[in-house]
Amino acid sequence: MTPTEVQLRPATGIPRPVLYAAAALLLFALAGVGFVRATGVGAVHMPVVAPAQVLRLHFVDKEDGGIDVVDAADAHVIYTVAPGTNGFIRATLRGLARERIREGIGEAPPFTLTRWDDGTISLEDASIGRRVDLDAFGPANAGAFVQLFAARR
Repeated sequence: MTPTEVQLRPATGIPRPVLYAAAALLLFALAGVGFVRATGVGAVHMPVVAPAQVLRLHFVDKEDGGIDVVDAADAHVIYTVAPGTNGFIRATLRGLARERIREGIGEAPPFTLTRWDDGTISLEDASIGRRVDLDAFGPANAGAFVQLFAARR
């Protein structure tokens, strides 16, 4: 091959039009984010809500497969989950208990069941820093926990 011959070989690298398109997309995204931050248009705003009712609870497994719901304030059983019922309560507590075990936390810290003034309900385990918004699982599942407020009265 002589120095004057042109050697044909495949092009390497990314074609310029693709780089221009990627840069344009990146600039568009940054401009959109800047616009939303500056004006607030299109941003999702969560309303500030306050707790309407709060229960601090312990859940104690019974030998027959039931669960006693104990008010942490006075150590009284306020409700008993019958064996084989309330699968949502059981599954929720099982998930939180699994995380407590993983973190090496025992059963001593109570769970906090909160009914918010917007009508939503959540179960929080402050010892592991986890909050479960129960309404996300539908009204029937959230209702399983709502009945604990009525039982406390």
